[in-house]
Amino acid sequence: MARLIYSAIASLDGYVEDTSGSFEWAVPDVELHAYLNELERPLGTHLYGRRLYETMRFWEDHGDGPDDPPVSAEFAAIWRAAEKVVYSRTLEAAPTARTRIEREFEPAVVRALKEGADRDLGIGGAELAGRALDAGLVDEVNLFLHPVAVGGGKPALQVTSHLDLELLDQHRFTSGVVQLRYRPR
Repeated sequence: MARLIYSAIASLDGYVEDTSGSFEWAVPDVELHAYLNELERPLGTHLYGRRLYETMRFWEDHGDGPDDPPVSAEFAAIWRAAEKVVYSRTLEAAPTARTRIEREFEPAVVRALKEGADRDLGIGGAELAGRALDAGLVDEVNLFLHPVAVGGGKPALQVTSHLDLELLDQHRFTSGVVQLRYRPR
C-alpha cells in the first residue's frame, strides 16, 4: 500500500501563511529546493486543497525557462508528471494536465486510492491535510520550519483531535531551516 505524506513549509511558530496570507518568507533557497525535489520525485499523486492548487499550478507553465535555476526546472518536471486531485466545490474545471476535481474529501475514497497506488501520495493544504490526519490517513508528516516567527496566520497542523507523533528524523539546512519528519502513532 502506498503512503500518504504531508509536507509543509512553516514558520517556527507553526504557520504556513502569515496573517495577511503571505508565505514569501518560506521561499526555499537552492539547497532546500533540491532537497524538496528529492522528496517529491517518488510521489505519483498529489492531493490538494483549492488554494494550494492555485498556487502550485504556476509550475504547469513556469519554472523551466532559460533564466530559471536548474532546481526550478527539475521541480516543474516532477510536478507536471504527477497526477493531481483537487478538492474544491468552486472550481469548474482544472486548467492543468493530469488533474481532476473532487467535490468532497471522502476518507474511504482516499484509503482506496492509497491501496491501489503503486507510488506514494502527497497531500498539501493545511486544512485538507488536517482532515486526512484526523481520519488516520496520513503516514508521514514533514515539517520544514523556517527561522522566522510570523505571529499568527494559517496553522500548519489543523487537526481537531489529539495527535501523537513519533519523530523519525531531523535535518538541518545551512539557511537555518530544520526538517522534522514524523509518523503519526
